[in-house]
Amino acid sequence: MAAALVLRGSASWLRRQRRVCAGSVAMVSSRAMASKTAVGFIGLGNMGNPMAKNLVKHGYPVIAYDVFPEACKEFQDLGSQVTDSPADVADKADRIITMLPSNANAIEVYVGSNGILKKVKKGSLLIDSSTIDPAVSKDLAKEAEKMGAVFMDAPVSGGVGAARAGNLTFMVGGVEQEFDAAKELLTCMGSNVVYCGEVGTGQAAKICNNMLLAISMIGTAEAMNLGIRLGLDPKLLAKILNMSSGRCWSSDTYNPVPGVMDGVPSANNYQGGFGTTLMAKDLGLAQVSATNTKTPVLLGSLAHQVYRVMCAKGYSQKDFSSVFQFLREEETL
Repeated sequence: MAAALVLRGSASWLRRQRRVCAGSVAMVSSRAMASKTAVGFIGLGNMGNPMAKNLVKHGYPVIAYDVFPEACKEFQDLGSQVTDSPADVADKADRIITMLPSNANAIEVYVGSNGILKKVKKGSLLIDSSTIDPAVSKDLAKEAEKMGAVFMDAPVSGGVGAARAGNLTFMVGGVEQEFDAAKELLTCMGSNVVYCGEVGTGQAAKICNNMLLAISMIGTAEAMNLGIRLGLDPKLLAKILNMSSGRCWSSDTYNPVPGVMDGVPSANNYQGGFGTTLMAKDLGLAQVSATNTKTPVLLGSLAHQVYRVMCAKGYSQKDFSSVFQFLREEETL
């Protein structure tokens, strides 16, 4: 009888403890959510917009800036704070992510007259997801270090669709001890966050990936164009390629031929996606790096020329998969 009472008492005590523990976990979880400090986000274009939205979805207050004020309106409507300059973002947040189109934009945003480093706080974490020259990333990291801040390069792969879905791949370069702090934010926007090494190695990985992507897209477009002119149905040809050794991302996920796939730029007159101008820029970065390292990139050089010609021929604002349309129309090449 006494043993039974002891057992019942113990069971009652355990139930009370479980309730107390459950309440404590809920309180800790609630505090963890409430303690998420604001994150600055600069550059709310095709990629930056959905990336910043995913931070908001994960409970991070966003302090936003874009050189085009209309890009910020959506975030104002979501309750985010909008500032007048990158310096103002740095004044209000000690973790900042930038997503910018070019070397010049990144330099202006970080070290310009109203740049981040004008008001950056010591200990701030600065994550640049732009695709720029690795040498520029290294220079910006040195300038940030002078101000007591940490700069990491973290360019992305996956395109606008992956940015919206939150499954980008981030290639991160910087001080390894700061990787976990960066990863906390980047996992809100991506499914793969890979540490590559010192500052600049994230950019190196990105420009190598994009050089290969451009080459494979041109190859896919050429193969599809040839097959169609030989009388093959484009959907059938794509199916055969994708079950054969010629299969690649450009053929099975982002096919450049209108009517072959839904939900890709080729199905929407090559609108949206990754612009031809940006691809030409990234290939230019690869060319500079190849020259600096005395690395032969024969197909990379040809791809660069193809995309430069496309920009001059009116394709600059179209998705880079419009190389198929370019080849169809440029029969004299």
